[in-house]
Amino acid sequence: MSSLHLRDLTVERGGRAVVRDVSVEIEAGQVTALLGPNGAGKSTLVLAVGGVLRPRSGTVLLDGADITGRRPERIRQAGVAIVPEGRRLLPDLTVEDNLRVASYALTRDQAQAGRDRVLELFPQLGQRLTAAARTLSGGEQQMVVLAQALITQPRYLLIDELSLGLAPVVVSRLIPVIAAVAESGTGVLLIEQFATVALGLAQQAHIMEGGRIRFSGLARELREQPELLSSAYLLRGSPTADPTSPLPGSASPLESGS
Repeated sequence: MSSLHLRDLTVERGGRAVVRDVSVEIEAGQVTALLGPNGAGKSTLVLAVGGVLRPRSGTVLLDGADITGRRPERIRQAGVAIVPEGRRLLPDLTVEDNLRVASYALTRDQAQAGRDRVLELFPQLGQRLTAAARTLSGGEQQMVVLAQALITQPRYLLIDELSLGLAPVVVSRLIPVIAAVAESGTGVLLIEQFATVALGLAQQAHIMEGGRIRFSGLARELREQPELLSSAYLLRGSPTADPTSPLPGSASPLESGS
């Protein structure tokens, strides 16, 4: 099966190893959840896969081809798109122009096909194309960031903190989009502050803490064994919380950043 395979990755920041010997496989057409407390190394891992940081050791294999340490634009062209934490847009440009910037390396036909696809996924953006990005709500900005990544129609999509700072009703609108993206054949790695959101979408799940993977298995194992989540400070409160609920009262958000 096609996959994006992170094999034994070690990544340093500030002279110390933040990610240590991490192995994760993101299969095409599936959502893989990556959970863990603040400072676990999750964001650093995503930046290393995207070419922003260079791993000290280990490999990133895209359907068997080694893409470790390539420049970000080359990794994107190969079919891997990342949505970093923080909703980084060009605030004074319109939504249309932000989408156009994201499709600069595509042919005209590819850009048009990508634009049509993201406006199908996010019909609300079709009504906001002439609005400056800085005037959008937080939810709309997150839609634009996701659209920028999806306009290239990537084979693999890595999302760092989907729901950070968003209202529950907004998150509930984004969840079906991520599911539809995976159903179309794209492999998705989802880093998410609310464990129940991620586990309601994912087939596979990993818990990362202290720069290492502490658990790897089926997402339903974590849904059915909340004590595993409790031990990693991911779920607090009722152990019977509904894992498919977008933002149940028993789930406590993790601190942002990692």
